[in-house]
Amino acid sequence: MSGEVILEARDLVKHFPIKAGVIKRTVGHVRAVDGVSFDLHAGETLGVVGESGCGKSTLGRLLLRLEEPTSGSVMFDGIDMYKATGSAMRKLRRDIQIVFQDPYTSLNPRKTVGDIVGEPFDIHPEVVPKGGRRKRVQELLDLVGLNPEHINRYPHQFSGGQRQRIGVARGIALNPKVLVCDEPVSALDVSVQAQVVNLLEKLQHELNLAYIFIAHDLAVVRHISDRVAVMYLGRIVELGDEEQIYDHPTHPYTQALLSAVPVPDPSVAGQRQQIRLSGDVPSPANPPSGCHFHTRCWLASGEDGDARPECVDDVPALIDRPDGVTQHACACHFAAPREAGAFV
Repeated sequence: MSGEVILEARDLVKHFPIKAGVIKRTVGHVRAVDGVSFDLHAGETLGVVGESGCGKSTLGRLLLRLEEPTSGSVMFDGIDMYKATGSAMRKLRRDIQIVFQDPYTSLNPRKTVGDIVGEPFDIHPEVVPKGGRRKRVQELLDLVGLNPEHINRYPHQFSGGQRQRIGVARGIALNPKVLVCDEPVSALDVSVQAQVVNLLEKLQHELNLAYIFIAHDLAVVRHISDRVAVMYLGRIVELGDEEQIYDHPTHPYTQALLSAVPVPDPSVAGQRQQIRLSGDVPSPANPPSGCHFHTRCWLASGEDGDARPECVDDVPALIDRPDGVTQHACACHFAAPREAGAFV
């Protein structure tokens, strides 16, 4: 990417304790995020995909410091986010904002749109000139495609897509550098999804925003993302440019995900390779040793049918694999790239 690196996540870990008994003794941990590292460049969109429960949303909350990490660090514009306090942390919160998943529960039903979009100015009054709050809120509503005259309406008077636009307006109110989009279109109809995604792309070009776009819809992620990170049980298993991930998937989990993408043309669907994974997704409270995916991976079985010791014992590093069709990061000991077009 041509833009400078504005956010660096290194070895992020978040384990939630499991309590049991009368005295609520800790009996285990849910390993929601288990050692995640990546960079985010100015003006780019990094898509984060994976099954439900793989740690995508927890990762987004860690980047916003809505959750404190078990270990690891996030550097934002050269500042360690988890060491920042007081005014330094307050300034950082201006520069990284979020759009929540559900537009029906993320907006306060007792507040007007003007109050919702203008609420960030209560915390950061220096962003708008004195007496200019109402005008700025109307400008934001217009920017996201809503009627500025509807500033006194309540959330229940808007459709789902319009409510999500209100959430986007609130997210960009403080002129942030990074916007974390936590599955912003999953609760919307397909036609409305396209409108919201197009809006996000428009705002990115106009405001030079960088996005962390969290989703499980691979088609949406491919449309909007510059780079894609594939997560499985709290770890990134493959990371690369959009074309590399979709046209030359290297990790077996990525290949399985792409093989499950529906194709509307029956003649094409009949010729596609479909991968059926065995077993269920392991519990993040008790993940497999070594490579978390080895219990469902066909590459993890040796010639004798037993699991390969490398897969069981060693955690594969997320590095460029020399046997790939294209050079991008993959966390697999026996990466086997597929031909372009095999799945999508």
